[in-house]
Amino acid sequence: MTSLPVYQKNLIALKGIIEYELKRVLRIWRQTLIPPLINMTLFFVVFGKFIGSRIPEISGYPYIAFLTPGIIMMVIIMESYNGSVFPFFMSKFHRSVEEILVSPVPNAIIILGYTLSGMLRGLLTGTIITLISLVFNPFIPKHPGIMILTALLSTALFSLAGFLNAIFAKNFEDTSVIPTFILTPLVYLGGVFYSVQQLPPFWQKISLFNPIVYIIKSFRYGFLGIHSEYLTAGFTVLIVLILSLFSLNLYFLNDRLKT
Repeated sequence: MTSLPVYQKNLIALKGIIEYELKRVLRIWRQTLIPPLINMTLFFVVFGKFIGSRIPEISGYPYIAFLTPGIIMMVIIMESYNGSVFPFFMSKFHRSVEEILVSPVPNAIIILGYTLSGMLRGLLTGTIITLISLVFNPFIPKHPGIMILTALLSTALFSLAGFLNAIFAKNFEDTSVIPTFILTPLVYLGGVFYSVQQLPPFWQKISLFNPIVYIIKSFRYGFLGIHSEYLTAGFTVLIVLILSLFSLNLYFLNDRLKT
């Protein structure tokens, strides 16, 4: 019997990682899907309806319409990050990661498998939140291609970031340090609840160092058609960060876990 080509073996390994993690997410859906849905629905109710009804229009749109793409992207970012950091850390915690690391599966395939599984979790949750948002703010995307591309690149970026966190994490507390002290502040200061143009000039320039500003602006452009002068720059930043994080993951997976 002839052996399978290397690329087919790698595809089988990749499929196995993704299927396992996707089944795990769906199996414990009460923990993985319900909490973000409740939290984001509360954002729509409290900020969109109760408070938003008293806020003037922003960029020519009611506040809830302006808020909707920010909330959707916020949950996509958070869930794609969680979708890779916890699965890989748990495989380290239970020492099942050793079985993967001693197998002939290339490190790039391992990283890609966990990254894609995190992306699927982020996109799945983001899709459900988008459907829920239709109850509060019926809409038709102005540039759906831009919106989808932004979502795909964003999930890839933060899944890779979560994987990097998992490589270094030594306990459960370590998996929450970056989301609590870095990711959450960046998201809340990234223009989810306000327009960066409303800030004083100095703080507008400071905001340009926050990559989430570009993500929110690009997604909002695809969603509402609000012009963003940083659209090309935003996609460039995302692609550069994705390639950089993938390279870092590849290096540290070799350096920290295979030595």
